Amino acid sequence: MSTSFAVPAPRSAMLLRRRIATYFVGGADQIPSLVGALEGRLVHELSVDVKDGVRESSMVCAVLLAAGETGPLLDRLRELPSVVSAELA
Repeated sequence: MSTSFAVPAPRSAMLLRRRIATYFVGGADQIPSLVGALEGRLVHELSVDVKDGVRESSMVCAVLLAAGETGPLLDRLRELPSVVSAELA
């Protein structure tokens, strides 16, 4: 007599919506590299505020991430030369 059973398929990681604020210098020329750092992630909202005469600009986005991806994404943004800070908003 043999017994068989089905092994449940692994559930995909639960995605959490994280709102991230990134402050950067260099104006609109820096936007492609900032958006490039988000590549491969589901971005639900994205806004960039660049003003003449103001040293720092900002990008705020809402991204769907697995629990362990928030820190690495913030680190990836912080490694960009133009980024002054990146944090959860």
